[in-house]
Amino acid sequence: MNKFKKWVIGIFLILTIAISAGFQSDFFEVAKQIDIYTTLFKELNMYYIDEVNPAKLTNNAVNHMLENLDPYTRYYDEQGVEAARIAATGEYGGIGATSKFKNKTLTIREVLKNSPAEKAGLKPGDQILKIENLEIKDFDEKGASELLNGLPNTKVKLQIERQNKISEIEVTRKKIEVNPVPYYTMLTSEVGYISFITFNEKASEEVKNAFEDLKDQGMKKLIIDVRNNPGGLLNEAVEIANFFIPKDKIVVTTKAKIEKWSETFKTRQEPIDLEIPISILVNNRSASASEILAGSLQDYDRAVVIGERSFGKGLVQRYRELSYGTQMKITISKYYTPSGRCIQELDYTNRKEDGTIPKFSDAGREAYKTEKGRIVYGGGGILPDVKIEKPTTTEITEILFNSDAFFNYATQYFYKHPTILNAAEFQLKESDYKAFKDYLSTHHQDFETATEIQLKKALEKAKEENLDANLTKTYQALLTKIQEEKIIELDKNKEEIRYKLTEELVKRYYYIKGVYQQKVVFDKTILKAVSILTNDQQYNSILN
Repeated sequence: MNKFKKWVIGIFLILTIAISAGFQSDFFEVAKQIDIYTTLFKELNMYYIDEVNPAKLTNNAVNHMLENLDPYTRYYDEQGVEAARIAATGEYGGIGATSKFKNKTLTIREVLKNSPAEKAGLKPGDQILKIENLEIKDFDEKGASELLNGLPNTKVKLQIERQNKISEIEVTRKKIEVNPVPYYTMLTSEVGYISFITFNEKASEEVKNAFEDLKDQGMKKLIIDVRNNPGGLLNEAVEIANFFIPKDKIVVTTKAKIEKWSETFKTRQEPIDLEIPISILVNNRSASASEILAGSLQDYDRAVVIGERSFGKGLVQRYRELSYGTQMKITISKYYTPSGRCIQELDYTNRKEDGTIPKFSDAGREAYKTEKGRIVYGGGGILPDVKIEKPTTTEITEILFNSDAFFNYATQYFYKHPTILNAAEFQLKESDYKAFKDYLSTHHQDFETATEIQLKKALEKAKEENLDANLTKTYQALLTKIQEEKIIELDKNKEEIRYKLTEELVKRYYYIKGVYQQKVVFDKTILKAVSILTNDQQYNSILN
């Protein structure tokens, strides 16, 4: 054997040993940590002074661990697996109402039109005290809401409280199907409008049905509205893009650590329409599959994107089965639009020690080109071709949006006003906006800032410690001043607040269909899309 061969074999052996050692090191570290957790768990179970709940401890430990990766990698117990299935298929057995568990009370948040809940007389704002003979206060959030679901054609008795009156209602469950396309219509003699809210297993079928119906009505131009659509199934986004893009075109590419999970998704069918002018509407809550659809249509110069910068979720998840019927949804790859853009905004890998997450867009946006050579940018969502300007949402307004204030005010409003104008005519007056602010001024518990919460704690502590009465008065005066300033601050986002309040009120009287009937008449983004689509020169100049 010559020296060269010996050298090659030597290098090969060194590399083999190094790789093997690396795998062994990784495996040992995993095995070590599992062993530490197992022994710790046994010690707790045997010697901790009170009884421990093994399932609850494990859920808390696992969920806390996964939260430090990203918001999308999640663990599902047996009930969670069923909830994930419902979200994907859009079908479940239940009463046709959404609910929220808070302060040991289950409150009906929305009732679907023509659902068992509506037919039984349930209304948003109803508080469920008992399901059959089981008191809701004895359950947690997951357990309470699960009690409402069940096999179709089974009955469930509810004890509810409405406007301080307690009554009994019996509801017959049925198969509930969540239609991903809650509304579509003709806006003009030529412009059609389709809104869809999720990419479940029915999305592409329902979008196609809506499209064909509108074509039969004379549609020659189309608006697709995916604002507030958080995404869903990637393959459904590919199918919908295929309606308007030629066969064998790349819609999205995913790149994973495991090579076999890196995939290229192409259109597989002949499109249904390559000529119709399209505008697609996005906002900062359009995410994932919504961004895949908008990004692919933009990259092929197939649609004008209108609205706000989208959310920026460029991460792909896959379900992995675990033992005992549990599952994990794990982030396995990043996705890229046809031009090569990754639109992921938050860099979870480089989370800082203080918990803040850097943004890829802060480092600058890389330029890419569409099929016709237009410049588009990666990192930080899909940037619209036509931006609808609006004031920056303040932190106070964000707190308001995430609170129960709109819902609680709408409940009070509903019982004070038996009727309102038709959805297509309804607009908030200045007096309505003022009335809402007056409500917030007297219902601070519906809408509290972190400063208020901490100051209240300090005030209570001062009382407990019998501090000087003047100090207590000073605390109270400061709290009052903060609450007054908080209400004044809302005027910076007046239009956003009016928009949200209008939606909440219209939904109470006319369900989700009414919300869209109102939007297509007054919504600025929809009106802008109609204006651009009906101006051929403007539409073509944007895409060229």
